[in-house]
Amino acid sequence: MLQIPETNQKRIVIVGGGFAGISLAKSLAHSNYQVVMIDKNNYHQFQPLFYQVATAGIEPSAILFPLRKLFQRQGNAYLRITEVTGIDPTAKMVHTRSGDCHYDYLVVAAGAQTSYFGLKNIEAAAFPMKSVTEALTLRNSILNHLENALLEKDKAVQQQLLNLVIVGGGPTGTEVAGALAEMKKHIFPKEYRELDTSRIRIVLIEAAPRLLGGMSPKSSSKSLRYLHKLGVEVYLDTQVNDYTNHEVVLSNGERIPTRTLIWAAGIKGASMPGIPAEAILPNGRIRVDAFHRMAGSDTIFVVGDHSAMITDATPKGHPQVAQVAIQQARNLARNFIRMQKHQNLRPFRYRNPGSLATVGRHLAVADLPGITFFGFFAWYVWMFVHLMAILGVKNRLFVFLNWLWSYITFDQSLRLIIHRDDGHKLNGELT
Repeated sequence: MLQIPETNQKRIVIVGGGFAGISLAKSLAHSNYQVVMIDKNNYHQFQPLFYQVATAGIEPSAILFPLRKLFQRQGNAYLRITEVTGIDPTAKMVHTRSGDCHYDYLVVAAGAQTSYFGLKNIEAAAFPMKSVTEALTLRNSILNHLENALLEKDKAVQQQLLNLVIVGGGPTGTEVAGALAEMKKHIFPKEYRELDTSRIRIVLIEAAPRLLGGMSPKSSSKSLRYLHKLGVEVYLDTQVNDYTNHEVVLSNGERIPTRTLIWAAGIKGASMPGIPAEAILPNGRIRVDAFHRMAGSDTIFVVGDHSAMITDATPKGHPQVAQVAIQQARNLARNFIRMQKHQNLRPFRYRNPGSLATVGRHLAVADLPGITFFGFFAWYVWMFVHLMAILGVKNRLFVFLNWLWSYITFDQSLRLIIHRDDGHKLNGELT
């Protein structure tokens, strides 16, 4: 068994230290529950800025925050760093690699993982960005491929190294494409003078008819215009069918040679052995009712990316974004407190604060309640919102200084290829 102090309080076990998990735990700080959080990492990751780590814009440590620091003054909260291997709803037990943990209520907030839609070759070769480790691997690979391009005599292989292909036209894909385009314009020509950097191709591929499908058509159209302005090649209404012989195979029959295939195309709920099959949707999300209860259970709750609250208004569930996770967690915390008071539970109502996406310097789009706007003002709003959402004053300061330096100098100073102590590059090389 996991060593956790015994108490007369009912125990809420939270699986996952993402936006939903930490919001729920902090919201229960003054409740009469014992709160146990289980995560395989001892830090929270600020996912919206993974792409800036991947493109050398900010330090990885600037978007990580130690979970234990969050609970320094929360006497009813306990953190255990281990990996969950499954659950037993009948015995009310969470199984981990370090032992079992009994719960009175279980909250699954394990987030999402990359979906490759069954494309095995792509799963084996592509670079996802669902963790800071994956973002660092991508950064190392991009920089290492440029270094190898300087050494490569075969022009065809050199072009494979210079082609950067991003799959997925959501916020992550468009932001990565824009960041790489700005590096191609402002940084690569200065640092790789022997290379004809005009040969660097940045290609963004989206299966839907437009970019940023979760935003307004005006924002989608504007983001496409921004990307074209930056020199990004955009394929719309085009699927990626395979990756073979260092070539991305498209649904239109075209093949794009590359050794850097960035996958930002899909997510699915993280697997959780023990969840009844009838509660799991094809995309891995878990069906819940309006009170976040898993279908068929009164003691298991699901919030965040894992949750699928199917209604007439949300036939596919809510968007898998941070604001949904935070609001769901806070509503569930209030309902836990109401349960102790034997009060009626309140159904979840999502209040959409709007959506933001940035493409480059002074190039951003914003859909806020009642208003849509673009350009430099949207860019400043995007920076402010993301800066304030980062946990920790020190982290905010570091990110702000990095952004300020990049703004003034048109440069990033974090272009480092990280090696292991034994000399191997952590480059996630495509094979």
